[in-house]
Amino acid sequence: MVEKTPARVVTQARAQYAPRFEYGHMAEASVVTGPEDGTKLGSGFARLTNAEIPWTIKYDEVIVVLEGELTIRTEHGDLIAGQQDSIWLPKGTKLTYVAERALVFYAIEPANWAEV
Repeated sequence: MVEKTPARVVTQARAQYAPRFEYGHMAEASVVTGPEDGTKLGSGFARLTNAEIPWTIKYDEVIVVLEGELTIRTEHGDLIAGQQDSIWLPKGTKLTYVAERALVFYAIEPANWAEV
């Protein structure tokens, strides 16, 4: 296991966004924490623009909407969150992220879900 990195502040002004997977034209992410920090907790910021992204959650996730509105379509109905609202998504949830324009903060566990 990697030794834990020291405590730090990550500001929006210094966040570096990169396209996310094959949906890079709809979603960009800026990682805050992950395995390289010696933690199982992954977190970061994501910008969604004209997004409609299907996905099956491979980790537990909490999303906090910072700007805009985010809709998450699930087989149990739509979850709609506005500014300062949060959404809980358990591993295995089949969904579609939908947003015209949103900035969110996410936290996932485990951070190394793609390797597990």
